[in-house]
Formats: sequence, structure tokens, C-alpha cells
Amino acid sequence: MKLTLASLITLLIACYPVKINNQNDNAKTPVAIVIHGGAGTILKANMTPEKEEQYRASLKQALQKGYAVLEKGGTSVEAVLAAITVLEDDPLFNAGKGAVFTYYGEVELDASIMDGSNLQAGAVAGAKTIRNPILAAHAVMTKSPHVMLAGSGAEEFARLQNLAIVPQSYFIDSARYEQHFRRKKAREATPSKHGTVGAVALDRFGNIAAGTSTGGMMDKRWGRIGDSPVIGAGTWAQNKTCGISSTGWGEYFIRLGVAHDISAMMEYGGLSLQEAADSVIMKKLTRLGGTGGVIGLDQQSNITMTFNTAGMYRGYVREGEESRVFLFGRDEEE
Repeated sequence: MKLTLASLITLLIACYPVKINNQNDNAKTPVAIVIHGGAGTILKANMTPEKEEQYRASLKQALQKGYAVLEKGGTSVEAVLAAITVLEDDPLFNAGKGAVFTYYGEVELDASIMDGSNLQAGAVAGAKTIRNPILAAHAVMTKSPHVMLAGSGAEEFARLQNLAIVPQSYFIDSARYEQHFRRKKAREATPSKHGTVGAVALDRFGNIAAGTSTGGMMDKRWGRIGDSPVIGAGTWAQNKTCGISSTGWGEYFIRLGVAHDISAMMEYGGLSLQEAADSVIMKKLTRLGGTGGVIGLDQQSNITMTFNTAGMYRGYVREGEESRVFLFGRDEEE
């Protein structure tokens, strides 16, 4: 029998099936999400039982929102957005509603997001009227040719995308205002350095995404921008290594490129996620004089929540496990 080229190819494929790389190949990837609500001097002795319960409940709510997306087959980007918007809308955290005041008594917001499947990223900085900056960062990533938009330009772009625009009064929380007023009255000149929210997720297709949102330093001046909207410092995601969201003294995280450095140590040095996070946070950052922490997640659902401060609001949930949240030192995780 004479075989044509087409029939020969058909015969070869039948004998040696070719595996096509698509989303179905990763259908059994165990999903996971990890979040943080900022690092700093978070001590049990300084917190009432009622306030502690509020923080734990808020973190659990954000985890549940993000995990529900993953459980239903949604993407890691969608899960990150779901978790962070919960935290942005919660006045307990320094992001969105409840963000800290600048030296001039205003609120200036920063956020970024990154898709580890294609290295697409978006960020906004110095925004004053965008209700959910993480949604604006996502719009920059998906609907513009840019990575970062700042100030009035970011707000104009957000309006064009039909995102919620609110007056400054929306962000004002009475506890934050009293905190700001006391500091001004005492003429405190040193900005408060901690307070950010973030999430990293792994979806059913094996894709990782990371996002970060913040009101920045309390009493910051001159349009100061921290690490949260800086890709590679406050946020990084790359499928073959990890996703990272940072929180802490932003100037040091920018100088060290913390989020990307952890990924690079995994990619080029062969370190595990935890080893890389420990090296960057507990050694490099600490040695330089910086404080703060990171959350991270790799494709095997390994999680890190590493910090060199007294505490960090944090939590995670992995498929087949109960969600867990923590506020204080590392010994709380044991």
C-alpha cells in the first residue's frame, strides 16, 4: 500500500501521541493563596482581644474571597484582585479606605499587580481618588501599553475605564485621623514605615500572580512613592520561580529589588522559595537596616511568610487544608 505524507503523519501520531501543552494539562494543580496586611511592631500585649479578633476575621474574609475564585476555576490574577479589594475596603488596613495620611493631611495610594504566566504588569502611584487602586493597576496592565501611571494621569485613566472614583473623604477613617492629629501635635518628623496589603495566588492552570496595595508611609512628603507600585521591589510574579508581595520600609525594598531578588536567587542559585526569602529578608534587608517582610508562593504550593519585624498580618489557604491566619511572631505558626 502506498502511503501519502499525510497518512504517514497520521500513523506516526497514532503510534506516538504528542502531548499538547494547554490548560487541561495543569487541571490538577493544587490551588493556593497567601495574603498579608502589613508588617511592623505588632504585639499581642498592645492589642485588645476584640481588635485581634477583628484582624483575624478580616484576613479570613480576604482569604475566602480569593480562594473561592480559585476553587471555581478562576485565574490567579482574579483571585489576587478579589482578596486585595477586600483589604482595600477594610479600614483596619493601610490601603484604600483607612489609608494613612500624608504630612499634608491627604491620602495618596499606590498599587501594582503582575501576571507570572506572561510577565505582564501594571501599577498606579500617588492616586488620590481611585477607590480600589489594585483594580486601576490591573487596568493599566490589561488596557494600556504602559506599566505605571501616576497622580492625576492615573486618575484620568481610571475614569476612562469606568472604575469607581471617590472624594478624599471616602478614605478618611476616624482612627487614622486621630493618629495623624496626635503625630502633628507632637511634631513627630519621622514617617511611620509599615502598612501595606498584598496577595499571591496559584491557580488551577499552574499560573502565579501577585499584587500589592498601600497608602504608603504615614506623614510622607513631596509625593514620596514607596516600593508597592514598583515591579521587582514590591511585587513580582514569574511562573517558573514564584510570586512575591512585599511590605515594609519601601526605600530599602527598592534599593534591594527585594521581590525580584528572591525570584532571581531561585532561578539562578537553585534556592528554594523559603531559602531565598530568608536570605533576602533576614540577611540582606536586615544587614542594610531595612525592616519588613514578604509573602510568596511557588508552583508547588510552597508558601513563605518571612519578616524581620515583631509581627506581620498574614494568612494562607491551600487546597485540602483549612485557612490559617497569624498576626504576631513566627512562633505563632508552630
